[in-house]
Amino acid sequence: MKASKQISESLPIMILLTLSGGFMDAYSYLCRGEVFANAQTGNILLFGVNLSMGHWSKALQYVCPVLAFAIGIAAAEFVRRKFTNRKHVHWRQIIVFCEAVILFGVMFIPQELNLLANSLTSLACGAQVESFRKIQGNGMATTMCIGNLRMATQSICDYWFTKDKPAMEKGFLFFGIIAIFTIGAIMGNVSVRLFSEKAILVSGILLITAFSIMLINKED
Repeated sequence: MKASKQISESLPIMILLTLSGGFMDAYSYLCRGEVFANAQTGNILLFGVNLSMGHWSKALQYVCPVLAFAIGIAAAEFVRRKFTNRKHVHWRQIIVFCEAVILFGVMFIPQELNLLANSLTSLACGAQVESFRKIQGNGMATTMCIGNLRMATQSICDYWFTKDKPAMEKGFLFFGIIAIFTIGAIMGNVSVRLFSEKAILVSGILLITAFSIMLINKED
């Protein structure tokens, strides 16, 4: 499998971002009222269910993160277009740094303002999913698993029928990314039990580490 020249598509960066992605989902679900930070399909489903039952305030808790996720995508696209050809800073570095700052702020938000906390976390996730879409040249996601699961399974099937070794390597790579996401969720559960709202600090540290690696190793 040919390695990407982009540090933002490298395995170390994707591991850090995927750990953070799993962590954020576990954090928002376990610590912030059972709302997903990344899994917007689940939020949309629960929004519809609560809307149909007339639970208006509960429905609001699920729809606001969806809207914030979309805003995060739009914000990342704006940053990409504004800073693409800058010499001293890469636009993805700006995204990761801003994500970390947002999450550092979330840890100070009390339980009474979970709607705000979840919306900010989802905004960060939206920016991440828009900005980091490849690993070693292959399309993937750091904040959700359904596309990665499809790609992993398809690649293993390709190997089964063609005996193409790169297909097998690709399949194991994507299954590995799913495992890393799961580890991030486990880290999130343990951290929430220990630190409650402050647990999101761990996710911010993961993102700052990714930012530092990207800062040292410039994009080609």
